[in-house]
Amino acid sequence: MKVAVTFEDGEVFQHFGRTPAFKVYEISDGKIVSSEVIDTNGNGHGALAGFLENIGADVMICGGIGGGAIAAMNEAGIKVYAGAGGSADEAVSSYIAGTLPEIGDATCDHHEHEGHGEHGCGNGGCHN
Repeated sequence: MKVAVTFEDGEVFQHFGRTPAFKVYEISDGKIVSSEVIDTNGNGHGALAGFLENIGADVMICGGIGGGAIAAMNEAGIKVYAGAGGSADEAVSSYIAGTLPEIGDATCDHHEHEGHGEHGCGNGGCHN
């Protein structure tokens, strides 16, 4: 099974559609057997579900994510765990332990605002 985490500097990146990279973990028998960081090459909101589907991700862990992205992930058959923060490695350990909460609803609903202004999306999460 592959788990992808929005990633920057060891942490869960807080804005799915702007993530610079994913850290992708291969999990077998409840243990991380390998991981690698894969650059998104500037792909944004619309292309990321396909990007994750192409690398074979089963699960995606992120900070904030919008409803359209969740729908695209669902269509690709990728389970979404949103609202995570802190260390990417710790988030995956929580997922494996069954203690990472699954959030199926949008945690960021203002993506039409370029730069996000005072919404707080990007540096530290989505706070409407």
